[in-house]
Amino acid sequence: MEFINPTANNYIEAYSNATPLYLKGMYEQTNASHPHAHLQSNWHQGGFLSFISKMVNPKYILEIGTFTGFSTLCLAEGLTETGELHTIELREADAQVAKSNFDKSPHANKIISHIGDAKNIIPTLTKKWDLVFIDADKTGYIDYYKLVLPLLNQNGIIIADNVLFHGEVLESSIAGKSAKAIQAFNEHVLNDAQTEQTILTVRDGLTLIRKK
Repeated sequence: MEFINPTANNYIEAYSNATPLYLKGMYEQTNASHPHAHLQSNWHQGGFLSFISKMVNPKYILEIGTFTGFSTLCLAEGLTETGELHTIELREADAQVAKSNFDKSPHANKIISHIGDAKNIIPTLTKKWDLVFIDADKTGYIDYYKLVLPLLNQNGIIIADNVLFHGEVLESSIAGKSAKAIQAFNEHVLNDAQTEQTILTVRDGLTLIRKK
């Protein structure tokens, strides 16, 4: 399901300029050649991530789900001079492509890549996160949320992607493992007294979450 009329989306992209232009080549390469290109944040969403990161000006960012690195490099735009972005990718092939993209970017020395299961890797990281982006397997969202929330700085923000899951969560009867997992995540966050959240209809839905 498309939540934004394609004509409106084209207008939005034409009048938005927060996405780093140097990323255009890698963004288009992924769209043209990757068999799962739909997993990449779209161009406007990348600009949103960059914009939020610049507002937060984080020292430490955690990304769960690197893919080929477009969203990573958008998030890196707001890092402090001595900041670090830790990004976790389960698939080694995608992580290697992302690492190649990072090495050619202005943020190469600030990005630390991890390959493997995020549920095992997150507990080994000792940072207090200022910004967390969750965009990995949907069945793991609640686990990721529970793992990162205690490590979130008081003014930190969690951003969760695909919280509308192609519109499937709007159906009266939700089918499919991932759609059910996203619905369970949305309900879990809503009922968590520790946080407040707002859902934005950017692409497939983004939830912004902060501690109260």
